[in-house]
Amino acid sequence: MFKKILIANRGEIALRIIRACKELGIQAVAVYSEADENSLHVRFADDEWCIGPGPAKLSYNKWQNIISTAEIKGIDAIHPGYGFLSEDPDFAQICADCKIKFIGPSPEAMKLAGDKFAAKGAARKAGVPVVPGNTDPIKDLDQAVSVARSIGYPVLLKAAAGGGGRGLRLASSEQGLKDLFPIAQAEAEAAFGDPGIYLEKFINPARHIEVQILADEYGNIVYLGERECSIQRRYQKLIEEAPSPFVNPKLRERLGRAAIAVAREIKYTNAGTVEFIVDKDGNFYFVEINARIQVEHPVTEMVTGIDIVKEQIRIAAGEKLSISQKDVEIRGHAIECRINAEDPKENFKPASGEIVALNIPGGPGIRIDTHIYQGYVVPPYYDSLLAKLIAYGRDRDEAIARMRRALEEFVIEGIPTTIPFHKAAISDERFIRGDIDTGFVDGLMF
Repeated sequence: MFKKILIANRGEIALRIIRACKELGIQAVAVYSEADENSLHVRFADDEWCIGPGPAKLSYNKWQNIISTAEIKGIDAIHPGYGFLSEDPDFAQICADCKIKFIGPSPEAMKLAGDKFAAKGAARKAGVPVVPGNTDPIKDLDQAVSVARSIGYPVLLKAAAGGGGRGLRLASSEQGLKDLFPIAQAEAEAAFGDPGIYLEKFINPARHIEVQILADEYGNIVYLGERECSIQRRYQKLIEEAPSPFVNPKLRERLGRAAIAVAREIKYTNAGTVEFIVDKDGNFYFVEINARIQVEHPVTEMVTGIDIVKEQIRIAAGEKLSISQKDVEIRGHAIECRINAEDPKENFKPASGEIVALNIPGGPGIRIDTHIYQGYVVPPYYDSLLAKLIAYGRDRDEAIARMRRALEEFVIEGIPTTIPFHKAAISDERFIRGDIDTGFVDGLMF
């Protein structure tokens, strides 16, 4: 087992990894930017090192500073969390070259997972259905028009080199495609340094269902059930739950087997998430693989009792999976609300500033993953996530009731947050019935 792990991240996920390290008896080393000097992940780590100014490109995304810190501190392994360098195969390779274990998939598997065309090719080879679309990067508008005509409108334009909603546009007509194509290209170039675009058929109504997998370095792979991630704005998730209210045991097994087949095809190891679009009839289509820990992993932990971060560390240390598929049992229901520093009444406009008052909810079935405290100043440089509020219950109704209570108790003053949105969302009759899809937010009043 490792003796010392560097967490190449910040905020709540850095704290989450620090806690796992402490429970495993491993020293946790935090890195931080000048803007995060007073962050809780710095306070609760065993050691820490400043890696640069506030902007991520000068600190958390600057691999030279992170590797230098690892060398100075005598690090055995690096956990990248999510975002920043977590899905950068070049960074994973640099870690390997420096004899530092990267806690995640191999550079080769990560490169395949991050290449949407290669990943879809692997899914097809594994016999898993994919959303209709082009099989190679689109070079120009004429080619985009040709592809769209062949698969039919509406179509989604997606950045070939990344995700997270950046570079993503919906075109309902040929004129719309012509208007949006250069915009999507420009966003993809700005976000990922690659203007490559691909098109796929827009399936509507649809659910966004993802399957959590764990794979060790000996060929053992298990799936930990599915997560319902359909409630999104601008293609970024707001509420997740496990299990999905739509997925029955038979569909769950089919999704799980499909996820394992894709992972095996690209020789994937460690924790990962295989994402699918599921239509109203239960037909599913592979979308992509997220080669890292997911923001929403806590709901899976709550219903399975499996600590995914600890499993990541054990796998990276060369251990075999501590569980087999027959050991995975879904018990109860869990819901996660992402509490963001955003104003939902201003089209979810991001905010920064000081938290002048704070009350954290608690009680039976409530889990909070957060790095905020009263007096904490939310910096303007990073993702707007402040906290993940997770409610667990014996069934979905109890989980909803506990979430409703916890949201009433959750007070953050000084900056706008998405708490009012979540109160409205979980009280909406469609949500209570489990009748949700990726268009849910568009019809919500709050």
